[in-house]
Amino acid sequence: MKALIVEDDFTSRLLLQAILNDFGTIYTVVNGREAVDACRAAIEGDAPFDLICMDIMMPEMDGQQAVRAIREIEQAKGIIFPDGAKIIMTTALGDVKNMMKAFESLCDAYIVKPIGKQAVADALRKLKLID
Repeated sequence: MKALIVEDDFTSRLLLQAILNDFGTIYTVVNGREAVDACRAAIEGDAPFDLICMDIMMPEMDGQQAVRAIREIEQAKGIIFPDGAKIIMTTALGDVKNMMKAFESLCDAYIVKPIGKQAVADALRKLKLID
């Protein structure tokens, strides 16, 4: 599995890396704009990400905007939802408004911080990224 962690908080980024290290190759960026650029480059290089863990509250471009932009890039390349990257929102925002907005943007799962290994593993199984 090729995964991208999009997280501006250093501690949260390290935690997600530690959780995901056993499942594949991990890349990290610190904001939505970098995530969009990384996804575009991966898709254009015919090596798209299987998983994206996306925070919502970030500088430059927030996670909600980044998810929409990533889905637009996928669609432009003929990758139609749900065949693109599996996107898990990993955020401190547990309110219904943000959750609904994330799913409207076509995220695949939503985990509220603090993030634990079991919650991530459960989401990966549900998304059929691991057995």
